[in-house]
Amino acid sequence: MNGRTDLVELFLSSTGRVARMPFLIASAVLVGMASLYESVAGNGLHLLTGWIFYPALFFTAACVLSKRLHDRGRSGWWAAPILAGVLAIWPIPVGFFDFLFGVLVIWAVIELAVMPGEEGPNRFGRNPL
Repeated sequence: MNGRTDLVELFLSSTGRVARMPFLIASAVLVGMASLYESVAGNGLHLLTGWIFYPALFFTAACVLSKRLHDRGRSGWWAAPILAGVLAIWPIPVGFFDFLFGVLVIWAVIELAVMPGEEGPNRFGRNPL
């Protein structure tokens, strides 16, 4: 990632592949933005701006997730259950179903943050490394 175009493509396009380190940095930025918004926004601000902030956040998260899933050789549609799991357990998991969603999120973390991408080109593009 060497310029503004790469960041725009990372956060706003779901095509292509992304390596592990840019994915981790982008994920940390998105989680940091969500945490900052949650800490700053009161109930009144949530009602006014939440319907703009959260769809934009989920769209960018889906783009980043799908690129990393592509790098692992998986369909970008797997981002939907991962985001549903994150949404279910955010900010604190409570019940049994949250436990199941937590298992899904743990699988996603291992799959996307620990495992390396496929070597060489795959059906989603060339190797980002």
